[in-house]
Amino acid sequence: MNLQNKTLLIVGIDEFIGLRAAELAIAQGMKVRGLQTSNDKEAQNLGAEVIVGSINDPNIAQKACQGVDIVLHTAQVTQEAGPLKHFREINVGGTLNMAKAAKNAGVKTFVHLSSVMVYGFNYPDGITESGPLSDDNNPYCQTKIEAEAELLPLNAPPDFGIIIIRAGDVYGPGSIPWIVRPILMMRQKLFAYANDGKGVINHVYIDNLIDGIFLAIEKETYGEIFNITDGQDTSWKEYFMRLAAMEGLPAPMSLPKDEMKLFLKLRHQGQKLFRKKADILPESVDFMTRPYAYSIAKAQNLLDYKPKIDLETGMHLTREWLQQTDIQRLVK
Repeated sequence: MNLQNKTLLIVGIDEFIGLRAAELAIAQGMKVRGLQTSNDKEAQNLGAEVIVGSINDPNIAQKACQGVDIVLHTAQVTQEAGPLKHFREINVGGTLNMAKAAKNAGVKTFVHLSSVMVYGFNYPDGITESGPLSDDNNPYCQTKIEAEAELLPLNAPPDFGIIIIRAGDVYGPGSIPWIVRPILMMRQKLFAYANDGKGVINHVYIDNLIDGIFLAIEKETYGEIFNITDGQDTSWKEYFMRLAAMEGLPAPMSLPKDEMKLFLKLRHQGQKLFRKKADILPESVDFMTRPYAYSIAKAQNLLDYKPKIDLETGMHLTREWLQQTDIQRLVK
């Protein structure tokens, strides 16, 4: 499929991944429409048509999908923990509502942004798209698995094709979990990494992820699932040391995982007592101690996916962005 002049609907266009996808799609000659819940004007300023409304509203979903060739569904609840009902409402119900509306409106391609977290926290080294999947009693992992299971039966090419992208740990300008939050905590001397930073962060620079998504659309790989990361075995320690160095901050210290979780649990309870929103949850430690790399061999073979921006370059681009951005305002 030639992407030029195609109309792309980005669901969640006001978020980190959606905004950058819009920018790169417009640069490729695509017409972009966005669905968002906020009144933020950033996507409009890029040149996208914007509809404001809920992904759970069938009428809004139908309106957003009219006259669209491709839907890129990025809207999701991405917290590390919280009520399962809330996660399920957005990550499963909202996703399915958008997919059904897209199918009814004659959309040809529906791309769902899933996550490597469908493999849970303890998975085999080099795990491929065939699994095993594990929710590890975490609502984010659980509802990303459920969304995939609900979507795949709707795949019916050539009329309507589903593609699932399991994104790694997406970093770059605007990334809240992997850039903004750690740096804000480092600035307050509150950041530590667990267990000597052992294990692997499966980072993917935002532009590499979007490149992988566009390749999957171009090649019409309907019914397929792809792991998309930078394909680098970077330790958690190296990643967080690079972040600190980029800001000219002291190297963070290491703590045993269980001690970190206990500290964050007590801190969270204190914040709740004073009715302050938690800035970091104890469950985040599980996300920051995963042991191994995921395989991207399928994306390399079927899509000819080659990550163009390595960690060194990605960090340089992120540093330039940090120098001109007040990141405190990005944390809601």
